[in-house]
Amino acid sequence: MENKIQAAQQKFEALLQSQLERVERMKAQKDFLDYRSLDKLIIGVCGGDGIGPVITGEAQRVLEYLLKDRVQAGKVEFRTIDGLTIENRAAQNKAIPEDVLAELKACHVILKGPTTTPRAGDPWPNIESANVAMRKELDLFCNMRPVKVPSEGIDWTFFRENTEGSYAVGSQGVHVDEELAIDFVVTTTEGTERIARLAYDYARRNHKDRVSIVTKANVVKTTDGKFLKLCQEIGKQYPEITTDDWYIDILTAKLIDPKRRRDFRVFVLPNLYGDIITDEAAEFQGGVGTAGSANIGKRYAMFEAIHGSAPRMVDEGRAQYADPCSMLRAAVLLLSHIGEQEAADKLERALDICMYEEKKLSVTGRATGCTCKEFGDYVMQTIERL
Repeated sequence: MENKIQAAQQKFEALLQSQLERVERMKAQKDFLDYRSLDKLIIGVCGGDGIGPVITGEAQRVLEYLLKDRVQAGKVEFRTIDGLTIENRAAQNKAIPEDVLAELKACHVILKGPTTTPRAGDPWPNIESANVAMRKELDLFCNMRPVKVPSEGIDWTFFRENTEGSYAVGSQGVHVDEELAIDFVVTTTEGTERIARLAYDYARRNHKDRVSIVTKANVVKTTDGKFLKLCQEIGKQYPEITTDDWYIDILTAKLIDPKRRRDFRVFVLPNLYGDIITDEAAEFQGGVGTAGSANIGKRYAMFEAIHGSAPRMVDEGRAQYADPCSMLRAAVLLLSHIGEQEAADKLERALDICMYEEKKLSVTGRATGCTCKEFGDYVMQTIERL
């Protein structure tokens, strides 16, 4: 028994050391990059795989329309990055080839189309997800997902911590013996404060009046308790915003309560809870393929559709009918993040009109509906009317 305990202690000691070193690296990072202070903001555009180039190209066209004055003044530059295709990644047997990674790091924000992740039976080598690799390489610690269903009074934005919690060392638990296995949950001051500040800053910029902190701090008292306390302290710096807190189990129930769910606006929550609850929330608006998403760090940020690359649409010659709405929602997040809030508000309002209110055009994925470009034109014409 003593030998088993000593072996577990040695492994835990190494784990503690690596996490303490990570904390020091986080503390050494500078403040969030102020995009408006840059002489030139560089937006990298990665089309990805399948329908990715079609919907990403349309989102770029709408962004260029909204940012045309800054583009013409040389303040914003769009750069195309072609090397994130499955063919190139497979040929180099890397989730992100080195030259592509260098191109990404030369940008400030990235608009990314869906990329194919190989699985069993695919004709590709078993390389890591490009998304996972990008989050690691660019330290994209925040996963941000909006969910909106106006007819149900739903207008939610989730800020999920992306690098800590139950997933931080999920593959480094300890099998003490055949009878006992232990995993670890990680919560740090720096990691929690930076995700909380992002959530409250977003709420302030986007005129949201409530931030809900989600934990299980009544049971998981040390790590969840720390997360709750630190988020509450950050919340005090935003007196115009109401802060409340919920346990993950009752929040899951309240999201399906037609009366209570209308009260929620912005959520901030640890990794595991965020992974689960955002999938539940997305079902209200049609599933995980219906919304845009952001992955945010202090230096870089990446904006993408949640859905996959839909290679079948390409094989069947239907790529031009792909729905750009998820990428356009991601473009709203991008605009807000770089400080172009007026443009973000216009695009979001136009999408609400085109998708939920007027609905003069519909995207069906086939010739029975409009093309991706036609819908983009409809969105820009709607912006002109605002």
